[in-house]
Amino acid sequence: MTSWPWSVAALFLLVVGLGPAVRGVATGPLRRRVVAQNTATLVVCLVFLLLAQGYGRTSYVDLALVLAVLGPAGTLVYARLLAADLERDPPRTRGGVLAAVALTVLVVIPLCVVTGPGRAMAKLLVVGALLITGNVVASRALGGRQPKEPEKQKEPEEPEHG
Repeated sequence: MTSWPWSVAALFLLVVGLGPAVRGVATGPLRRRVVAQNTATLVVCLVFLLLAQGYGRTSYVDLALVLAVLGPAGTLVYARLLAADLERDPPRTRGGVLAAVALTVLVVIPLCVVTGPGRAMAKLLVVGALLITGNVVASRALGGRQPKEPEKQKEPEEPEHG
């Protein structure tokens, strides 16, 4: 199979996905910057997968695997460090998670079909699962839906019998 369709898809994803994400990281309020950073790692990871198929380089899949692990982890670090600022003005991440899941499925499934059963397909499925899971976890952390410690309640004092 020729490589140009995969390269065109990667270029399209770079222009349509990474362009706005870089703009979001560079400008605007903090809540948009953190979400845009998470989106940028997702897009770059998917571009690596498309280029791996287009150029026949399996090392690009390995790069995507590493990025699928480190990207959401970086977002979690930002969420932790900027928790006070993000709590005052939390990002809206629901639509972003749905878009991330849809985009991941739209890229990974065709690549799995073309690759066929085997070790390469298993790697693609692992990368896809990591991307989806990482985006769900990161969006919950950014959206302030992370579990908080319960406040200690005072126990009622018993009356003294004297």
